[in-house]
Amino acid sequence: MPYSRIPRSLLPLLLLTSPAAFASNATDTTSCHAGAYRLDDGSIVDVANADKGALRWRLIDGRTGRLSERDGQWTSTLGWTERPDNVRVSFGDCGQGKIAFEGKNGRKLKFDITETRFEGNDVNLRGRLVLPPGAGPVPIIVTVHGSEDYSGVNRYHMQNLYPANGVGVFVYDKRGTGESGGKYTQDFYLLSDDAKAALREAKRLAGKRAGRIGFSGGSQAGWIAPLAASKTPEAAFVAVGYGMAISPLGEDAGQVALDLRNAGYGDDVVAKAREVTDATGKIVASHGKDGWDALTVARNKYGQEKWWGAMKGEYTGLVVSHTPQQLKAMEPELDKGTSWDYDPMPVLRELKVPQLWMLAGADREAPPEETRQRLQSVAAEGRPLTLVVFPDTDHGILKFETAANGERTETRIADGYFRMQLDWIKTGKLGRGPYGDAQVLTGAAPAAPATPPAAAPKAAKP
Repeated sequence: MPYSRIPRSLLPLLLLTSPAAFASNATDTTSCHAGAYRLDDGSIVDVANADKGALRWRLIDGRTGRLSERDGQWTSTLGWTERPDNVRVSFGDCGQGKIAFEGKNGRKLKFDITETRFEGNDVNLRGRLVLPPGAGPVPIIVTVHGSEDYSGVNRYHMQNLYPANGVGVFVYDKRGTGESGGKYTQDFYLLSDDAKAALREAKRLAGKRAGRIGFSGGSQAGWIAPLAASKTPEAAFVAVGYGMAISPLGEDAGQVALDLRNAGYGDDVVAKAREVTDATGKIVASHGKDGWDALTVARNKYGQEKWWGAMKGEYTGLVVSHTPQQLKAMEPELDKGTSWDYDPMPVLRELKVPQLWMLAGADREAPPEETRQRLQSVAAEGRPLTLVVFPDTDHGILKFETAANGERTETRIADGYFRMQLDWIKTGKLGRGPYGDAQVLTGAAPAAPATPPAAAPKAAKP
């Protein structure tokens, strides 16, 4: 379920979670249908576990729907809406590996799969390597998690979609989730150590089949994957979707500013609110030990102004609406060990491996403006960083509809998002494109399609 459909007050400290983060595991009879299917026309449809015993299908162009079953009949609804999309889907019995999708029949693809357990930073982790069938080397991604607390091995759809398109995937349950040991945490340093161990395990298992291997992930992985790569000489690349190049504290401040601008307030109010987020940041980072005096000063100055109640962010809205005693009582549920003051810029400036960053241009959970500027500065310093923005998309690179009250409903993944990643992971550069309406800001832009001889050239836009 996308973030925009969940009140932030219920999710104060779960940073940058992917759209499926709050889905439960599907039932066993449903899970047997998960996989990648090749249809009669040669196209691929990916089917993965979703929420409440449902499934989710995805196509390489980003179209997607949620599948629910009743009395043996499957119904598909558009994106993350609840509207039927008239996509007809049916499956054979478990074990048959058959699908009928939009009038085309298909068979489930078989991959070379190796289950494993390996050691992270003082924790035993469960992993799975999925490779396309064959004997030759293939590029491999090690999936780096967002802030979700469910099993990546059971839930990540990339382990089927990517091998179906020639890229191997190593997926694992991060500590405290699924069948891995340890306690769930958002400590970026521990999680990057675990990711480092995951890459080495993937390379060991792949053996001679290991080609170009690196880290790939979305959201919170924007902090963890580059940090892991800085510790892992074997890593050949980093691919990040809808991550941030500012600290988690800065992420909250950016969200608060966006909240206020969306509510119609200007720069003067945003500047005042920065005094509030400076204080709430100290409170959160110090586990409630510091920052209360500064918040009291800000409350006395601005607490009666209309904009005060419009502040939300990741945690500021929660902090300003509770007493220190109330927050202390909530701490066991809220404190996830998050590396609040982690500054990603030193790592990004020193990292020499190629990076691909894909930002959502209208991201409400990870406002992209400052991250874009910072990444452009890293590229300008000579680092091999390709920066792409998908306009009019929210967190997850999701296209959306906007209701009259401003609420967004996600309808699909942006066209070009999957193809761009696959091309870049395979070769280290973008292909000819275009990748939907993606805008390449740094790095080698994909070559424009050749203009037919009879076509007149278009006039340049002013």
